[in-house]
Amino acid sequence: MLQFQPPGFGQKVINTSLGFMVYYTQTTPPWFISETVDLPELVFLHNFGGGASAYEWSKVYPAFAATHRVLAPDLIGWGESAHPVRDYQVSDYLTTIAEFIRHTCRQSVTVVASSLTAALTIRLAIEQPFLFQALFLVCPSGFHDFAQGAGRRLPRQLINTPLLDSIIYAIGAENELAVRNFLQRFLFAKPERVSEEMVQAYLASAQQPNAKFSALAFLREDLYFDLSLYMQQLRIPTVIFWGEEAQFTSIKLGRNLAKLNPNAIRDFQAIAGAGVLPHLEMPEVVIGLLQSYLIDDVQI
Repeated sequence: MLQFQPPGFGQKVINTSLGFMVYYTQTTPPWFISETVDLPELVFLHNFGGGASAYEWSKVYPAFAATHRVLAPDLIGWGESAHPVRDYQVSDYLTTIAEFIRHTCRQSVTVVASSLTAALTIRLAIEQPFLFQALFLVCPSGFHDFAQGAGRRLPRQLINTPLLDSIIYAIGAENELAVRNFLQRFLFAKPERVSEEMVQAYLASAQQPNAKFSALAFLREDLYFDLSLYMQQLRIPTVIFWGEEAQFTSIKLGRNLAKLNPNAIRDFQAIAGAGVLPHLEMPEVVIGLLQSYLIDDVQI
């Protein structure tokens, strides 16, 4: 949603095999737009869950607008991108993320991604390594790692019941109280860090037409997989950040995943006092960590 973007960032659109994808990038001052084309690209990919969108990274990527061409898409089914009515599958996101990178980037790219989308990025980097230069991943998880589920909050039968699924989505994602509760109880370690702007941004995304289809696919676990089965195949240099108080995907899980591939996983940074979205909850910390690799040219 453009109204929640930082100054100097505008909206652009590309077409994918599943419909149009909106993304945010530098379009107006204070950025030197004529020079942006020649800057290295930095792609930010948001998490899944009711109300998710590129807004999730909007407190971080302005810090890199002077040194990188920032690209932050709303993934298909989320934010202001197309919301096709379909039963979303893992392959939908592997395909459309790859299409986005090929359409917008001139060469192999550095990607910053979170949670389930970070896990999907690992799979894509294994399948198409030529697309990637480096990965910076926050709490990457397939939510069924080591054959252990992250914990279902609602029975599948309820979520799959026509009309009832719409009621569940309306109650759980399309009203302000539910959005605030979700952010405060499940995504943030400190509920007082949830701002009114965050609530409104998530609410605006959740209320987009047909937004329920991607959210319900996530809730049904249709997009879950065991990331541990893929970790050893990763060859792209990767750094993992993990909020120490992340729910559903504990930091112990993160360390166990990282141990599977010490050659590719060059560093593992625990972030104290943060939940699963430290980049939204404590953006200054994540900016500092990313800068230590990107701006200071520390090799991973």
